[in-house]
Amino acid sequence: MNVIFHTLGCKVNQYETQGIREMFLSSGYTADNKINPDIIVINSCSVTAESDRKTRQTVRKFRKNYPNSVIILTGCMVQAFPNEAFNISEADIVLGNKDFSNIINITEDFIKTKERKLIYNKHENKEKYNTKGICDFEERTRAYMKIEDGCDRFCSYCIIPYSRGRVRSRNIESIKEEAKNLSLKGFCEIVLVGINLSAYGKNEDFDICDAVDAVCEIDGIKRVRLGSLEPDHITDLMLNRLNNQEKFCPQFHLSLQSGCDETLKRMNRKYDSDFYFDLVSRIRKIFKNPSITTDIMVGFSGETEEEFENSLKFAEKVGFARTHIFPYSVRPGTFAENFANQIENSVKSNRAKQMLLVSEKSERLFLESQVGKTETVLFETPENGYAVGYTENYTRVKVKTLENLLGKILNVKIIEAFGDYCLGVIV
Repeated sequence: MNVIFHTLGCKVNQYETQGIREMFLSSGYTADNKINPDIIVINSCSVTAESDRKTRQTVRKFRKNYPNSVIILTGCMVQAFPNEAFNISEADIVLGNKDFSNIINITEDFIKTKERKLIYNKHENKEKYNTKGICDFEERTRAYMKIEDGCDRFCSYCIIPYSRGRVRSRNIESIKEEAKNLSLKGFCEIVLVGINLSAYGKNEDFDICDAVDAVCEIDGIKRVRLGSLEPDHITDLMLNRLNNQEKFCPQFHLSLQSGCDETLKRMNRKYDSDFYFDLVSRIRKIFKNPSITTDIMVGFSGETEEEFENSLKFAEKVGFARTHIFPYSVRPGTFAENFANQIENSVKSNRAKQMLLVSEKSERLFLESQVGKTETVLFETPENGYAVGYTENYTRVKVKTLENLLGKILNVKIIEAFGDYCLGVIV
């Protein structure tokens, strides 16, 4: 039987979809034959209300296009809002993310009985990390590796602690084993990811730097980078250890959310703007040519014009290499659900546009700062007569060539900056 997969959301979801794919393959199924699939697995995201809307839309689209297929809806939306997910009647199986390991048995039982299923179990305190590892990462040049799950932060706007449970970390030996397997598949770059990645090792005798070192021990791995990080977890000791690891890529995605201290307090973030700026300054002092990227939310409950202006000015002050901007949406079950002074959608949209202008200017200045530098580039895709890849600090670079450079790491001199990439020549 043929199975196809559709992933919504973050890098962790993409990793988990790969794990589910490998479970089906090891059970005798074929995967990704998009002609008349027998089974469709949709791995959902629930970080915003828009994510939920996209999930519903995706399920209904697949049902329309493949009326006879078995549709499995799984992931964070199911775990956060199981009843709402089960109300998406086009899905045959609705499966929480705690129960991924049972997906084959659940699927085969449905095929026999044709009875719709909702499988949902709550995450528990002191739960152990139990995500199945992977051996490959389909259609990718770099591989993601999940090493942490869950979050203990309870930001007032966020449903993730409820959909993912508490912080739990993967052991170092299994990280080494997976890195070795991925290197044997030809991957030379690994991105470590987690729900609250910088909390990796909480209540354990290891930390994120140990995870980086473990992957770097594998000969075939040439680069290691980190996914999104919470700024208040990052210490100078951590930064100096990472800087001493020659395979570590100095790209730091530091979640900001707002550059206004009053807004950060209402969000229940664990830092203020001064702390954040000082951290950015230390990173830029310790590392050679790092990049700082971030997420910024606009229109959070009670965000006044003055607070938004403070956030806007702070973003300009930091000068991010890239910014993901999104409007706040109310999530049922969070502390902020009942906050007063909700912002109108039209105001959120206008603020997002203003923040985007600042973001585009900062990105342009960052790309221009790369001109004249020689950096190593891991090439990933051909594109209209160019080979396209990324530097260690995740600058997108194009080199004019018809040669197949897929998977190669080469020295490239950057000669010109454009809207969202740089042009380079191999040296």
